[in-house]
Formats: sequence, C-alpha cells, structure tokens
Amino acid sequence: MKITVESLWSDIVNIRQQSPLVHNITNYVVMNTTANALLALGASPVMAHAVEEVADMVNIAGALVINIGTLSERWIQAMSRAAMQANQQGVPIILDPVGVGATAYRTTTASELLAAAQPAIIRGNASEISALAQTGAKTKGVDSLESSDAAVASAQQVAAAQQCVVCVSGATDYIVDGKETIRIKNGHSMMPKVTGLGCTASALCGAFAAVNPAPLMAAAHAMAVMGIAGELAAAQADGPGSFQMRFLDALYNLTETEIARRLNAA
Repeated sequence: MKITVESLWSDIVNIRQQSPLVHNITNYVVMNTTANALLALGASPVMAHAVEEVADMVNIAGALVINIGTLSERWIQAMSRAAMQANQQGVPIILDPVGVGATAYRTTTASELLAAAQPAIIRGNASEISALAQTGAKTKGVDSLESSDAAVASAQQVAAAQQCVVCVSGATDYIVDGKETIRIKNGHSMMPKVTGLGCTASALCGAFAAVNPAPLMAAAHAMAVMGIAGELAAAQADGPGSFQMRFLDALYNLTETEIARRLNAA
C-alpha cells in the first residue's frame, strides 16, 4: 500500500462528514488535549472509564482507544471489558502502551490486555515498542530512550506476534504490519515539548480507523496528519504553549493543498 495525498484527504473528508465516535479510555494528563484534537479533526470523542458502561459505549463507537498512562485496578478492568466487547462487535482497537518497560505493573498490564483482545493498531514510542518485544529496552518514565529507527525490528516482531499494525513514533514514524513498512517524515522538534501529543497520535489513529478498514493506512494517515499539523503549528508558534493552540487550529483548518505541499511519506 502507498500513502497518497488523495487517500489521506479522502479519510479526512470522511471523518469530517461522519464525525465517528471515538471511545477513549485514556489517562488524566491528556484527556482534554486528545478530546480537543479529535474535535478539531472532525471526530466525536468520548472519555468513558466506568466498568459499568464501557461495553455499552463500545457498541456505539467507531473505534476504541486504550491508553495505559495512568493506571488503576478499576481502569484496567474497564480496559479489558471494553477491549473484549470491541472484538465481539468488530470495533477496531488502538492500544497505546504508555511507559511499558518502566515498571512491571505497566508491562504486565499491556501483556494482559494483548492476551484478552486483538488490537488493530499498537502505537508507541521506540522504547515502548521495544519493551513489548521484550528486547530489554528501558524507558525514562513515559519518554523514549531510543530513536524510532532502532525499534523497527521490534515493531515487525510485535506486528507478527500480535497480527496487527504497529506504529513507532519519533523523528521518523514507522508503520509496519509484518509485510509492509511505511515511513512518515513529517513533524517538528517542538512536538516532544508538549505533553500528550503521542497520546493524541493514538487518538487520531482511532478516528482514521473508524473510517478506514485498513489499519496500516489508517495509522499512516493519522501520523501524517500529526506531522503536518505539527509543522504548520511550529511555523507560527513562539514556544510550546502557543504551539499547542496552533496545533489544534492546524488540524481544524487542514486542506488538501497543504497536505500536497507537505506530505513526506515513503
């Protein structure tokens, strides 16, 4: 598969027209950021964590995004229940294994979630993906200590083992499915200075997966949009604070012309 301006723009139009519901079980730090990003793109976010309602919410969602950034036992139960319901209903799951490798609790939780249900897409930084592949990688809290280039082999290993698409985000984003690899080289160095943009990438993967049945292309389109919006935001920002505001504006105002001018994918 090849990412093109036309394929990416078609998905954006579909998101804006359909406004798919993206069910997020995500962390306290990023709820506002990811919800606003989904709204700016054109999707409809919901942040539902109660064990008593997650299955019902999955039933009306276009995608389920599970992010393990701030764990608790009840939230893990909710994640597991939602994931199993999503598999039953054919709702694509995006798993963001935040901080895997930093603690045994996070690593065990990610393994249990992967055993309970089949994700369509796993998106993480290089250290997280390498930790999932059990290569002994370490993380600095939730930050990567590796470049995305160093985790491509781990991503291919995880993709083969889990039969899903794996996205490694970094200066170059790699999206693999065990057979094909797509590289996205859009983005800006200011992006890691704003908390939650990696989690936002996972949320946007959910929006694209809700309208595109091919997980490889859904993830590639999401990462391209993240990178392009980051470039547009950085061009007008004075620092991380104004960057965050400009990033939402860039998602909202994104045009096919700007995509054609900036898309850097192979």
